[in-house]
Amino acid sequence: MATPASTPTGKLTMYTTSWCGFCRRLKSQLARDGIYLHEVDIERDPEAAEFVMSVNGGNAVVPTIVFPDGTVMTNPPAKTVKKHLESLEAASE
Repeated sequence: MATPASTPTGKLTMYTTSWCGFCRRLKSQLARDGIYLHEVDIERDPEAAEFVMSVNGGNAVVPTIVFPDGTVMTNPPAKTVKKHLESLEAASE
């Protein structure tokens, strides 16, 4: 699997575009629960676009989320993101 371009270690990263309604909705749902993320616009970052395509069968599908453990999810519901983050926190305790 490819490694994420522009992904800071230890942060939740969302690959997005400026026009993506699903991205805006997911970001606001997570922010309501105090979950903030690093956003990378794949239209402005060619390496990020290549990464997103590499994990989505050649398609530039957003939102693509990369978790601190390297797990990647494409267009996940906020509930799934929260559940995975909780499992990562529990595993680190």
